[in-house]
Amino acid sequence: MKVLYIGGTGEISYSCILAGARLGHEIAVFNRGRCEEPLPPGVRQIVGDMNDDASYRRLLGEERFDVVCQFRAYADETIRRDLEVFGGRCGQYVFISSASAYQKPPKRLVVTEDTPLENPYWDYSRAKARMEATLLSWHAEGRLPVTIVRPSHTHRRRFPGGIGNGDDWAWRILHGKAVLVYGDGTSLWTLTHSDDFAEPFVRLLGNSRALGEAFHITRHMESYTWNEIYRQIAVALDAEARIVHVPTDTLLRYNPEWTGPLLGDKHWPVLFDNRKVMSVAGRFECKVSLVDGMAGAAEHYRRRAKEYVPDPRRHALFDRIADEQQALGG
Repeated sequence: MKVLYIGGTGEISYSCILAGARLGHEIAVFNRGRCEEPLPPGVRQIVGDMNDDASYRRLLGEERFDVVCQFRAYADETIRRDLEVFGGRCGQYVFISSASAYQKPPKRLVVTEDTPLENPYWDYSRAKARMEATLLSWHAEGRLPVTIVRPSHTHRRRFPGGIGNGDDWAWRILHGKAVLVYGDGTSLWTLTHSDDFAEPFVRLLGNSRALGEAFHITRHMESYTWNEIYRQIAVALDAEARIVHVPTDTLLRYNPEWTGPLLGDKHWPVLFDNRKVMSVAGRFECKVSLVDGMAGAAEHYRRRAKEYVPDPRRHALFDRIADEQQALGG
């Protein structure tokens, strides 16, 4: 089976390439060739830039692929170009969407693929939902054979972020600075390691039962509190987390730009029911624990720590919020 990955070296896609290579897939990746980690033997790299239309359209010169995995589509024009490039020239087009597109605020704790795609808080999530609808209409018209996959918070090299990125929190933990956690830190959050995501994902490729369908792939009906997550990050760094709890509404008063990642995603506790993908790709278990996942992320962080340059304005805001919250007794 010939599989093309658009991207291929990111937080999720790299694990999928490794899993596909173990199954014997004939894999090519299209990206700019800036790989921090070596591609598996036999994986062919097609160097190009998605933002360069001429560079991308050189894929028209490639032979037909059985599967195209699009990890890098965030705008309508990207999928329209993909229709031109891959329409009639692939057996399956796998679009990586996002579980953040599901209904916010959620009306049920347990999310299934029948949960509406209604997120009024985040442009990113609405764009993904809009692209899903367009792609499924093309599938119904016979123009492109589509499968939708919705990851939730999936990690490998990076610590969980939110209003800052994972390297921000690692740097603050190591320097004894406050880590801001939304609410009282007991809200449940689903974290999935990319190695666990990859196993069912690659079994959807070339699978006729996956065509015209949407699936999320996450840890099944299991989650962690934010307090657990940040404390385990600290343990992985051989440090201690100085957690300061801040109500989400208060955080948004400091910076309304956090509305998307908070109200549009991480503020709401949910559990994901993965029975649909299991019915097509087979049962799977998430074997990478929170402890092991954060330990692996810590190894990657240490390799790049010298390159991290703290943004003074961002950290000054974090410090100000922590100081003012603690002054209130929070």
